[in-house]
Parts: sequence; C-alpha cells; structure tokens
Amino acid sequence: MGKILRETAKPSSSSCSPSSSSEPATTSSTSITETVKGSHQFKITGYSLSKGIGIGKYIASDIFSVGGYDWAIYFYPDGKSVEDNATYVSLFIALASEGTDVRALFELTLLDQSGKERHKVHSHFERTLESGPYTLKYRGSMWGYKRFFKRTALETSDYLKDDCLSVNCSVGVVRSHTEGPKIYSIAIPSSNIGHQFGQLLETGIGNDVSFEVDGEVFTAHKLVLAARSPVFRAQLFGPMKDHNTRCIKVEDMEAPVFKALLHFIYWDSLPDMQELTGMNTKWATTLMAQHLLAAADRYALERLRLICEASLCEDVAINTVATTLALAEQHHCFQLKAVCLKFIATSENLRAVMQTDGFEYLKESCPPVLTELLEYVARFTEHSDFMCKHRNEAILDGSDINGRRVKQRL
Repeated sequence: MGKILRETAKPSSSSCSPSSSSEPATTSSTSITETVKGSHQFKITGYSLSKGIGIGKYIASDIFSVGGYDWAIYFYPDGKSVEDNATYVSLFIALASEGTDVRALFELTLLDQSGKERHKVHSHFERTLESGPYTLKYRGSMWGYKRFFKRTALETSDYLKDDCLSVNCSVGVVRSHTEGPKIYSIAIPSSNIGHQFGQLLETGIGNDVSFEVDGEVFTAHKLVLAARSPVFRAQLFGPMKDHNTRCIKVEDMEAPVFKALLHFIYWDSLPDMQELTGMNTKWATTLMAQHLLAAADRYALERLRLICEASLCEDVAINTVATTLALAEQHHCFQLKAVCLKFIATSENLRAVMQTDGFEYLKESCPPVLTELLEYVARFTEHSDFMCKHRNEAILDGSDINGRRVKQRL
C-alpha cells in the first residue's frame, strides 16, 4: 500500500511578518435601558361594606398587562399588618405572572374626587432613585404601602365620594438590550402588487368573466373584482348573483369609463385620461372624472370616488360647474358641492353659468339645488355689499380700508 505524501510549504518571509501595518478593526455597540409604561384605573365602590373583611385580606383589581408581565392592584380595607390594628388602609401593586427579578417603576395615585386635583401620589417616576428601580423577585411580589392612608382621615376626605374610591396605578417595566452595528444592508423594493395585478388584467391570463359595455367587451377576474368592490362581490357571488356571469351587460355607462374603472381596480391608480379619451383638453379630463365619479359610487369604490371628487374640486370651470354640481348632489359629495356653490355665487360667474347647457340639466335633474344656490347667492351678495359699504364708510370717515385712521390731504 502506497503512502500519501503531503508537501509542506516553506513559510515565506512575507507571511511571517506581523500585520502591524494594517489598522486594527474598530467595532461598537450600545446598551439601551428604557421603560415600557402602562396604567390601570381601579374603582372601588361600596367602600363601607368592604370594611371588616379582616386584616391581611384584600380586594383585587382585574389583571392588566404592561411590558410583557401581568399586574394587579391589591387594596386592604383593614390594612395588611396586624400590628396596625386596622388603623390604616394598605395599597400595593403585585406581579401577577411568572417572572424573576422583574425591575420596574411604580406610581400609586388616590384620586381627589372633589375636582380640586389634590391627588395623593406615591411615585418613582420623574425623580432620582438612589437604589434604582424596584425589583420583584417572583410572582406575588409587591410594592406599596402598609400605611397608605389613615382610615378615619380617609373617610372624611375628598378621596371618598358616594362610598367610592378611585385608584390609578402606573407601571414602568425596565428593559435593557444591546444594539451593535448592522452587518447587512438590504434594500427593500417598494411594493409592485398594483403592477402585478395590472399585468394580470392586460394579459388576460385566467380571466373568467366578461362585460359588454356600449358594444365593447372587457374581460376580468371574478375574485379580483369581488375583493375590490362589494357590489361586484354581490353580483358575482351573492345570493342574488347574475345567472349569466360569463358575460354581463353593463347599462348606462360608456366603454372608456368602464375601462378606466377596471384599470383602477387592478392598478389602484388612474389611467392617463387624455390618452384614454383621445382628446388633449381640460374639458375632456373633467368630463371623464365626472363619469368616473358616478361609476365609483355605483360600484362602492370609495377611494376612487374621493380621488375624482378632489380632481373636480381643482378643475371647476364655467362650462362644467353646473353638471358637476348636479353630480355632487346626486352622489352626496358635500365638499365638491360647496366648492361649486361658492364658484357660481359670484356675480360675474353666475351670469355665465346660467347660459350653459349644464345649467339647464341642473334645473331639470336637481330642482332643490337651485333653491340652495339662490340662498347661497343671496348670502354672498349681502356679505359683499356689507364689506363694500363698510369700506366706503371707513374711507369717508378718514380711515384706510383696514380701519386705521389716516390724515386726509386737501
């Protein structure tokens, strides 16, 4: 049997030289100690009935959690210690869950119920503690006062009202951890779920429902539509669902509007309105926003409805404001309605708006809005007249338009 020979390389002079020429690595870490705070209010009703239950016996609050531990407030009506002979009431906060060496800060407050805010407070917070936070060794460990309040004084004080006491307890659990430098740097890309769903719409993969809108057919996915719109969910999966869900005919909607609606459902954003309509005008964009707002309301797409409402508020114009006002009334867009009323109410705008076809549509479709418009115009005119009169009187009186006295020139 042959031997396996190993060749031992001779150490080179460079490998033997110490690496003292390179800088030593410097690392760092930080120890962070902080408190996790929480509080609990404990109301004790029927105080007089609790007296006489016995020294060392307590009334307990409900258990509450702070800093990953459970806590409870213990109130001793006859005191905790036999040697005090029921002269004092005792109040403690107790660790009510498993734990060892739990470090915490506490505050026990007996609330003044007279409204004078003279609460009786015993607190660790906001003061320097010579021995540091209190340490509770095990479940059932307590912090508090055997002689919290003399009973005779308590029963004649403002802390007792309608035979009721109110105690507030704050707990701050002390926690420490060490943070070192991050040894990684991972760039998290932004979510592209909208793009992925959009591609699903554009490719048509797995589509299982069709819509015929104004002679044009659109395909989609039932589950996506149902997830986004409660109306589609009822139409496609509810007890009153359409019998023919392979091809559903959509009435009273134009094809470009339904296309924009589907785009929003999948992409969670609006398409390019000018590209969709084929018209590079502000009027075309406003018109599409009007139709899309109605469609959003029809299919309960609240976010889309608000996007359209905001867009229409920014693009109020003479030739479209009347139809926008009618739309705002029909679909309960109160902010959009207020913007339209304010725009129309000015005298120079009112005359021009009344000459538009949209104003005729407003009169026919929403007569009550005309009454509101007249009232708004009257208030606006009255306010304008008052301001004008006040300004003229001020100037005649020797004041400037801000009411400041000025010296008149001859």
